[in-house]
Amino acid sequence: MASLLVETLKFIGLLFWQIITAIVMWFVPAKKKDVRDEIVLITGAGSGLGRLMALRFASLGSIVVCVDINKQANEATVDEIKAKDQKAFSFTCDCSSKDDIYRIANDIKTNVGEVTILINNAGIVSGKKFLECSDGLIQKTFEVNTLAHCWTTKAFLPAMIDNNHGHIVSIASSAGLFGVSGLCDYCSSKFGAYGFNESLQMELAATGKHDVHTTVICPYFINTGMFDGAKTKFPSLLPIVEPDVAVNRIMNAILTNQRVLIMPRTLYIFLILKSLLPQVSYIALSEFFGASASMNDFKGRTNKKES
Repeated sequence: MASLLVETLKFIGLLFWQIITAIVMWFVPAKKKDVRDEIVLITGAGSGLGRLMALRFASLGSIVVCVDINKQANEATVDEIKAKDQKAFSFTCDCSSKDDIYRIANDIKTNVGEVTILINNAGIVSGKKFLECSDGLIQKTFEVNTLAHCWTTKAFLPAMIDNNHGHIVSIASSAGLFGVSGLCDYCSSKFGAYGFNESLQMELAATGKHDVHTTVICPYFINTGMFDGAKTKFPSLLPIVEPDVAVNRIMNAILTNQRVLIMPRTLYIFLILKSLLPQVSYIALSEFFGASASMNDFKGRTNKKES
């Protein structure tokens, strides 16, 4: 009994210290890590967030490995980086294929080196109601949005663990926290990406590899074209995020080893309400804020390849 009391008091003390530290860090900017000469692999680097992140990391002196199924777009990103005398490499890969991922992983290790920052960014969205999604489309969504995270991490995590140095970044979605009508396959895949990151974080903590970091990014709709036609009922509360704003916050989260980034911040309130409200009230809340109708006019990109 005495042992339980002592352990409980220690645990409460630890929680108190962590909460105070988190409050202080809210007001004091965290120190950003130096990523010069880090090998940064970004999937879906040919367009959207992937392209913008590639440009940002290159400007910080990183060696950027751009991976995309769209060879032309991917090489355009690399050419843009090289035009500034910065370092980048292009690898064409179908992120829905485990074999293709392992193939390019070996090529990257041989021709560039061991990846130290892995950003799983490639994603696809159908925008269809569940019963309108073909079996193949549902499978493809999971292969790109969830399983690809497993295969890339399996390929590059061992070296990070051996060196106790690295960072795994999962670009998930607020749709990985909240179910949305018209995004059943997408939400499921992003719930999987979020769960993968959280479980991986626990495994790394249990092994004592505290310098191998994980970050999961959960944004609302971002205006990159991927969700063209999606709408928000109350833009002042739930704005569609502009790409530059999103990338600024994502880069800050990665460079400060932030574990979870949810944006906009109003989503934190909805996450708390979701945990506290009866499920029927959560559905009513979703309808009130227009989430149930947000995908009604969805168009998306004309080219639905990974991005």
